[in-house]
Amino acid sequence: MLSPTEHPWEPGLTLGEHLERRGVSRRDFLEFCGGVAAVLGVGSAGTPQVAHALQSIKRPSVVWLELQECTGCVESVTRAADPTLGNLILDLISLDYSETLMAAAGHQSEDVLHDIVTKQKGQYVLVVTGSIPLKEDGIYCTIGGRTAKTVLQEAAAGAAAIFAVGACAHWGSVQAARPNPTGAVGVREVIRDKPVINIAGCPPIADVITATIVHFVTFGRPPAVDAEGRPLFAYGGRIHDNCQRRGHFDAGQFVENFDDAGAQKNWCLYKVGCKGPATFSPCPIFQWNDMTSWPIGAGHPCIGCTEPNFWDAMSPFYGRLPDIPGFGIEYTVDRIGMGLAALSAAGIAAHAGASWLYRSRKERELPVLDTPPKPPTGPSATA
Repeated sequence: MLSPTEHPWEPGLTLGEHLERRGVSRRDFLEFCGGVAAVLGVGSAGTPQVAHALQSIKRPSVVWLELQECTGCVESVTRAADPTLGNLILDLISLDYSETLMAAAGHQSEDVLHDIVTKQKGQYVLVVTGSIPLKEDGIYCTIGGRTAKTVLQEAAAGAAAIFAVGACAHWGSVQAARPNPTGAVGVREVIRDKPVINIAGCPPIADVITATIVHFVTFGRPPAVDAEGRPLFAYGGRIHDNCQRRGHFDAGQFVENFDDAGAQKNWCLYKVGCKGPATFSPCPIFQWNDMTSWPIGAGHPCIGCTEPNFWDAMSPFYGRLPDIPGFGIEYTVDRIGMGLAALSAAGIAAHAGASWLYRSRKERELPVLDTPPKPPTGPSATA
C-alpha cells in the first residue's frame, strides 16, 4: 500500500486524478467505494453513485478543534478498523488544524487556524471535540488567550459543515455532570444558526466518525439524523436489540455478581447495570479495534455513553434499570428504549444498513429480533 506522503494530493486535482497518480487501479477504487457505500448503509446498489461522487471531488480542508476534553475522541479516530479505508480517508481530507496531530504549535498553529477561517470561508469542514464552558465568561478553557466559546464561534461561522464528535461536544459529558461547575455545554448550545451533526459516544467508534465525515465529502451533505442530531445509519438501533447476550436476557439468565457463574458463562448484564435497553448505538455491530471487542463483549455493562446526560441519567452505573411490577422486565426496558426510538423514525432502515456492513465484513450475522421478545422466565428472572 502506498503511504499518504509518497504522492501527496496536490491542490486543484480531483480525487480520481490523485488516485491515478498514486497507481490505484479502477478495481481497487471501486472496492473502496463499495466499502464506503456499506459503511453509509446504502448497500452495493449505491457503489456507482459513491464512485461518481468521490472521483470528482477536490480535497476539503478540515479544522479539528479540541476544547474542554481528554483527546480520547482523537485517539479513537486514529484507530479506524479497515486499514485501506483509513489510509484513503486520510487522503480524502486535508487535516490542516488539530492540536494533537499537527506538527505546529503555539503562535504558528494559531496562525494556521486564522488563515483557514478567514481565507477559506464555506470551504472547510469543522470537527469539534470537547465541551464549551460558559461560566465566568468562559475562563475555564482558553486557547491562545481566547475562550473556547470565541474560538468555536469564529471557526463555525465559515464552516461548510459542523461535526460535534464525542459526548463532550454532544452535550457536555462529565464536565456537565452535576453540579457542572464550569457551565459546560455542547456545541449545539453555542452554535444555533447552523446544523450540527452529533457523533455521540465517550468516545465514539472510529468507523462512525470517519464514515460520517466521508458521507459529507462524498455527497456534499451530512447524513440523515435523529432528534439528537446523531446519524441514523449508526444510531438508529438499540444496543439491546443487537447484543450477543440478548438470548440470555430472553432466557432469564442474568449475571448477579461480576465473579459468579453467570459472568463466566457470558450471561446478560442487565441486573448489574447494563443500560443497553435504553441506549442507541452501533457498538455491537462496529465494535472497536478492527472489531476485536466492545464493552459488553468484554464483560462490562453498557453505561449508555451515547445518550445525552448519561453521567447523571444513567447513574448509578451498576444499578439496574427500573422495572414496573406486574409487567415484567422486558416490558419496562422496551418502553424506555422505544421512548427514545420515537426520536429515530428511520431507525429500522438505518440498522439494516449497519447490519449489512457487519455481514459483508465478517461473513457472519448477529441475531436480530424483529418481534418483541417474551418476558424472561426462570428463577433468576424474579430475583
